[in-house]
Amino acid sequence: MNIHLPASSPADDKASTLPRPTQDEAEAAIRTLLLWAGDDPNREGLIDTPKRVAKAYREWFCGYEEDPVELLARSFEEVEGYDEMVVLRDIRVESMCEHHMCPIIGKAHVGYLPNGRVVGISKLARVVEAYGKRLQIQEKMTAQVANVINDVLKPKGVAVVIEAVHQCMTTRGVHKTGVSMVTSRMLGAFRDDASTRREFMAMIQGGRGAGGEG
Repeated sequence: MNIHLPASSPADDKASTLPRPTQDEAEAAIRTLLLWAGDDPNREGLIDTPKRVAKAYREWFCGYEEDPVELLARSFEEVEGYDEMVVLRDIRVESMCEHHMCPIIGKAHVGYLPNGRVVGISKLARVVEAYGKRLQIQEKMTAQVANVINDVLKPKGVAVVIEAVHQCMTTRGVHKTGVSMVTSRMLGAFRDDASTRREFMAMIQGGRGAGGEG
């Protein structure tokens, strides 16, 4: 059985041609890591840990089984001429740093200017999740989300902003807490038109003044 990673845009990962390990092989690898950490994988509290971790990995990395192009393929033309900005903000991001396999937790804001077609808003959130549930770096994930929306919907413009905290920085290394990383990708009208870009930024920041959520 081979791992198939759908290639939906130029910024996407390439498909792996390596054979996928079996469940037993994955659990054996986890037992090795427990031993390497200095514990006994045969003690009562750790007996089922390899099975639980393997199951968790299936959930954390389920994005490899999703094709973002297919998620966006069904769009709608009956929009009564609507051509104003569509924005979905505060989409939960749960990903894993590909350098240390530590969590990346934050939120994404996605906007586009329709060019005759719109897509169901849940599909925008699912595209973020499809790319998030993979080994990632935030810069690449931001570009992937924007690029696939641009390639499939062919809108007048796309904007993606991701704000996230990286546990590889807060729990190890420099141990700096309270630090978040912000990345953005602007295409089409959002890149070329400063007023369109300002409108998008105002929309994703709305309600975050004094007394609002940070």
